[in-house]
Amino acid sequence: MTSAVEFDTELVQRYDVAGPRYTSYPTAPWFRDDFGPQDYRARAAPTDPERPLSLYFHIPFCATLCFYCACNKIVTRNRAHAVPYLERLGREIELQSALFPGRPSVDQLHWGGGTPTFLDDGQIEWLVERIRAAWPMRENDAGDYSIELDPRAVGTDTIHLLRRLGFNRASLGVQDLNEDVQKAVNRIQPEAVTRATLDTCREAGFRSLNVDLIYGLPLQTLDTFTRTIERVIELGPDRIAIYNYAHLPHHFPPQRRIRAEDLPSPAERLAILRRAIERLTAAGYVYIGMDHFARADDELAVAQRAGTLTRNFQGYSTHGDCDIVAHGTSAISMFGDCYTQHFRDRTLWSAALDGNEIPVNRGLQLSADDRLRRDLITRLMCDFELDVPVFERRHGIDFAQRFAPECAALEPLIADGLIEWERQRLRVTPAGRLLVRNVAMVFDSYLERDQGTRWSRAI
Repeated sequence: MTSAVEFDTELVQRYDVAGPRYTSYPTAPWFRDDFGPQDYRARAAPTDPERPLSLYFHIPFCATLCFYCACNKIVTRNRAHAVPYLERLGREIELQSALFPGRPSVDQLHWGGGTPTFLDDGQIEWLVERIRAAWPMRENDAGDYSIELDPRAVGTDTIHLLRRLGFNRASLGVQDLNEDVQKAVNRIQPEAVTRATLDTCREAGFRSLNVDLIYGLPLQTLDTFTRTIERVIELGPDRIAIYNYAHLPHHFPPQRRIRAEDLPSPAERLAILRRAIERLTAAGYVYIGMDHFARADDELAVAQRAGTLTRNFQGYSTHGDCDIVAHGTSAISMFGDCYTQHFRDRTLWSAALDGNEIPVNRGLQLSADDRLRRDLITRLMCDFELDVPVFERRHGIDFAQRFAPECAALEPLIADGLIEWERQRLRVTPAGRLLVRNVAMVFDSYLERDQGTRWSRAI
């Protein structure tokens, strides 16, 4: 498999429709509201005790409001507000760890948000101590332990503390380096601040650094974002994610502060994305899929070449052998053949923990058909191809017979050059890779039941 990606403007314009991002299948809108704590406990008990774990912690606090943001967050400058949240996180750690005894190790840890570094150094140490006391953490820097950093809200001492506590990967929110764009979205972050944070992370010994960017923000132009891309390449992160801004002010009230007339036109957005892809691939970054690029020697790129890359609620990952146990408001777990989600509302999440219950209010037990389609969609999203005979042997099916309607629905995509199919191998072409979501949607049996879910557009 090659890592080439081609930008075909005509294809992109024709297939730029709304659809799932497939961080799971089935996707989160199909979780059931009648799935509660007892269901969670019942499904946790029989999980494989030999499987390693991936732990996620949602820290929802931010000191300032970024107008584009659609995350589950609490905006406050008062760090005292984090104290009761942390106390309940400690209780949740106790409850959760008791359900997964005997696991060999925590191979992956991620703190997201919000802004995890909203916590002060003492709070960070306290939470790490609670995690290490309850879960089988890896020693000698053997785990992949990551944290999201806001360069505006993290100092040199905190970065070194995080490294001493075992974090070895960091993801920096940047979005855009242009000052006018930053003002328009209420995220003032000078390039020097971003550069200093990256330099400090390297000095502290972080082994992998990611930078997040967003295209489609107000006042962005092809020229300004080209300059942002060039400067980020100079900063040299190991991974770069470029997300598409979805302007949905009726669903996300902070976005109402963004003037629609300031957004780049659809043509300009496409030109921005095309330029970003050209510059990044010319600089040696590999297109992993969706919004993600990585250096050719990065673990994501290596796993993709080996066919071991996976995709979950945290994006692309090399830890497909892990059960995910999530903590905090709105956090999503995945273990066995089960997905679950915590209460988004902090009051309801807190009340459940105060009653010594896992704060789960939604979930889904996957059917045999769900598991089959999940495997198929994951391989397309991660490998850009499917070895049909291997897939048939793995699941004991005849592909053409089992997916006869879907095979018929692939014909227009084949005619348009998004995919190639020789009956033995289904392959997403370089021109189709930006639109791999469209290919996956053909195999999504839930979309025909969709009653107006607001998905983001493919591009």
